[in-house]
Amino acid sequence: MPYQKFEEYNIQVTDDVKKRYEQIIADLGEDTKREGLLKTPERASKAMQFLTQGYDQDAAEILKSAMFKESYNEMVIVKDIELYSLCEHHILPFFGKAHIAYIPNGHIVGLSKIPRIVDVFARRLQVQERLTEQILDCINETLKPEGVAVVIEASHMCMMMRGVQKQNSTTTTSGFRGAFEKIKTRTEFLKLISEKLS
Repeated sequence: MPYQKFEEYNIQVTDDVKKRYEQIIADLGEDTKREGLLKTPERASKAMQFLTQGYDQDAAEILKSAMFKESYNEMVIVKDIELYSLCEHHILPFFGKAHIAYIPNGHIVGLSKIPRIVDVFARRLQVQERLTEQILDCINETLKPEGVAVVIEASHMCMMMRGVQKQNSTTTTSGFRGAFEKIKTRTEFLKLISEKLS
């Protein structure tokens, strides 16, 4: 059976953005009629729609769809969540991992929903600082746990490919609410995300 991929795109948006990419490619000095570039404007248009699909998604509703009453009240950690986003300053990628923890307060959430809300906020034009805060606030306001912690480690192509061109640099951002504002709880979380499972 041949490979099939199903993705839906707004036809009007695809056509409008495609025309803009054709013009950009031409303005940069390339031949838009060259065989390798014939479909590039359309592909780029669809890629940008995919990479910014978070604008059309509601992270709080995703969490609410899988909230369950549960008496468990110890730390829940989902670490090493891959994330890919676009820097809003240069529209270049940044990518890395998010580590998220919460302490339930009567409700838990389906574990797959935590990476999903990371994607909702990452699939927008972003800065890492805001991305960290949006994930943190969404979990805190929707789940209403005893506490939430978010740490993001990412590499930014705007620093690696241009500007200072530092290929080995990474940026770490963090945010803490509730119980994680206490040194003991925060230290436990940071220790657990830094440990490698054997």
